[in-house]
Amino acid sequence: MSDDLNFVLQARREKLVRLAEIGIAPFAYSYDRTHTADDARLALGDAAEGPEVRLAGRIVALRAHGKTTFAHVADQSGRIQLYFRRDDLGEAYALLEMLDLGDFVGVAGPLFRTRTGEPTVRVASLQLLAKSLRPLPFGKEEVVDGKTVRHSGFSDPEQRYRQRYADLAVHPEVRSLFIARSRMTAAIRLFLDGLEFLEVETPVLQPLYGGALARPFATHHNALDMPLYLRIADELYLKRLVVGGLERVYEIGHDFRNEGIDRTHNPEFTMLEFYEAYADYTGMMQRVESILVVASEAVSRFAELSARVPSLTPPFRRVEWVGALNAALGSDVMAMDDRALRNTAERAGVEDVSGLSRTKLLDEVFQLLVESKLTEPTFVLDYPAELSPLAKPKRGNPALTERFELFANGRELANAFSELNDPIDQRSRFEAQAALRAAGDEEASMVDEDYLRAMEYGMPPMGGVGIGLDRLFMYLTGTPNIRDVILFPTMRAE
Repeated sequence: MSDDLNFVLQARREKLVRLAEIGIAPFAYSYDRTHTADDARLALGDAAEGPEVRLAGRIVALRAHGKTTFAHVADQSGRIQLYFRRDDLGEAYALLEMLDLGDFVGVAGPLFRTRTGEPTVRVASLQLLAKSLRPLPFGKEEVVDGKTVRHSGFSDPEQRYRQRYADLAVHPEVRSLFIARSRMTAAIRLFLDGLEFLEVETPVLQPLYGGALARPFATHHNALDMPLYLRIADELYLKRLVVGGLERVYEIGHDFRNEGIDRTHNPEFTMLEFYEAYADYTGMMQRVESILVVASEAVSRFAELSARVPSLTPPFRRVEWVGALNAALGSDVMAMDDRALRNTAERAGVEDVSGLSRTKLLDEVFQLLVESKLTEPTFVLDYPAELSPLAKPKRGNPALTERFELFANGRELANAFSELNDPIDQRSRFEAQAALRAAGDEEASMVDEDYLRAMEYGMPPMGGVGIGLDRLFMYLTGTPNIRDVILFPTMRAE
């Protein structure tokens, strides 16, 4: 910490002592406010004078002019100007000398419009609600061609991710982004609830992990003396619920995968998974299209984001996995033996092909040659069986499965199956995955005997979908880095 910053911190703590000496509590318990900043502007309307209001928020600008002082206070809805006069406040005017940018205050007084037309509160009473002991990195503002231009004082992306609280405090556009994300999630919930889906909660700590091909985070439960894993997917527990008679279920929650971090991957991420009895993957495509439209409409309601939201008009484009990859390769990938596939993968740019299973090679080649080039929303259909251990065989071609993934801007947004409900077939696929795991594939799944038992009681046909909400929001807002849409992304130790 620099000497200058130490001096600033010390100066704020000295004000804290002075406040105590004159009997002013620097950290209040509550404040009874009647309006937000936005409410106050609406209450004033086009009039020159308005009603009495009680506001609370953080001081983001402070300008003293002798016997008068102007300030701006910000809350979640926005900011509004405050006007203090010594004649109105009397001895309480001296409190202004002990205020700093970043302090929370409560004010009461009538609304009026200044000569420049700005809605303002003529402060009749002032209460300090919380003293800021560390200066926030507020930027500077200037008026250019009649428009207010703000220069950030907090532009280092890594520090903004680490100190998201400060990032939110000084960047209104970041607050709007995360409010929009919350509204998007709420709109998706409302849509599913309207279709009589039941929102449920399933275990985050699991004795076996499954539902995806990924490395888990492992831990140990002391009281039970047993290993546990953070879930990599919600799928197997949600399908257990369908066995139990809950015919339409969904969960929005965090999954965890012990993998690399890049612009589209964070070890902790938010997934929506939903399952519908008696449906198949064709019905799920329609559900996904509807959810994307609902999500885009929710984000478009934010004026500052609406121009970034892509136009979505179902039905989305559809291509077949094998056909798309064969077209990119100029040959039949399904007819290749392991050696030919390794050579093909190496030419395509896949790294360390000798250490990858056939399943992983197929996935990597597809990602490089097809997935990365899909810009408009596109459903990729009918994946090879070895890539989809939980999907039903495709009708008429058991080498493939009834599975689709939705891609846009080169990123996966959704994954869905006609869910496998044959416990004998499921056991054989689990055992094949276990063999891959024994051969060194850390992402392969294990045999889940309890899930097989649930299937043996009878599992109805169903369609299931997983949608990554982080990536969906990235797509809808044109955000290039997943860390920008996660409030507290995983970071290396500071």
